[in-house]
Amino acid sequence: MNKTKNETTEIQILNAAKTVFQQKGMDGSRMQEIADEAGINKAMLHYYYRSKQILFEAVFNHAFALLAPQLNKILNDDSSIEEKIRNFTSNYISFVNKHPYLPNFVIQEINRNPGFVLKMKLNSGFPDIEKFKEQVKKDVENGIIKPIKAEQLFINILSLSVFPFVATPLIKAFINTDDQGFKFLMEERKTEVANFMINSIKT
Repeated sequence: MNKTKNETTEIQILNAAKTVFQQKGMDGSRMQEIADEAGINKAMLHYYYRSKQILFEAVFNHAFALLAPQLNKILNDDSSIEEKIRNFTSNYISFVNKHPYLPNFVIQEINRNPGFVLKMKLNSGFPDIEKFKEQVKKDVENGIIKPIKAEQLFINILSLSVFPFVATPLIKAFINTDDQGFKFLMEERKTEVANFMINSIKT
């Protein structure tokens, strides 16, 4: 019973922290605000997470642990490059639509703590693009796709998928849309990014 209660409280805390971090960022958030959002006192919050940094990393790791295995599986399955591009963009954009704070979390933490990425890489599910690189090289050699370095292709796919979520307020202002309109655009973007990338490398 206590174990279930502890797990429930911990989930409450992670969800509350996610909400506060998303609204105010890491530096602007306060532990008291997170405790209030979770409906617990500050002493209870410190019992589970003794610092804001530890809590921040727990929130990120919880989300990343859900996303990374999906992306790793796509990059290392036996599908074609075209299918990989479509599956990667669809999975990534779908996930970030549900966790829109994630890209900014990464950027904020990289700016604050460059060693953060090295810690991320230690996670067992961290995406490995070696098979993707070999596949791109073979497809280029066989004339299936235009000459391109796999690293550049991967950066292009990732950038086109990530940037709208990093620059959401700016994009909404430029194209004069609201939250609902932006969500609709991001749904469309699953296929738009894939089509753009595939058409750019087709022979």
